[in-house]
Amino acid sequence: MDLEAQIQLLIENAPKDGRTPKLVAAIAPALSAFAQKLGHSNYYILQNLDREWVVTTLSNRGNPQQQKRVVYAFSTLQDIPASYGAGLDPQVMATPMPVTHILFQLLALEPVDSIVFLNTDVNRSISTSDNNTNEIEIRRADLQNLLKQVLNQNRSRTQVPPDIA
Repeated sequence: MDLEAQIQLLIENAPKDGRTPKLVAAIAPALSAFAQKLGHSNYYILQNLDREWVVTTLSNRGNPQQQKRVVYAFSTLQDIPASYGAGLDPQVMATPMPVTHILFQLLALEPVDSIVFLNTDVNRSISTSDNNTNEIEIRRADLQNLLKQVLNQNRSRTQVPPDIA
């Protein structure tokens, strides 16, 4: 599904409260801009049977008290390491999701600091290196800040100037 169709689906599935679909439409260009940088239209997210995303806590090697919680998004099923248990652990499943939906969900995932998108090199079958994956980390705080800017710009454009008579 292309990005435009993904955004349209987000808007259509937003609560029909008269406000949320407009907010989703307003932030759609920012979501699309992030999504275009990632390289794939869909990624696999590991989920438990309750459809909760599998969250990994990472510690800083130099300062173990400094931690962040991430969700990994895999470009293909083959990229999911066996250590995650997808396909082996009946409690964990890999679910394909549109990239814009993943980004949108990130906005609401309070305990999650980032999503790390793992993009496999399409030429890995002819490459001799075992490490053909590039990682793109999208921090929730960065995404939230950009969306606040977009919403503030939209708000300032729609306000009536105070000197209008």
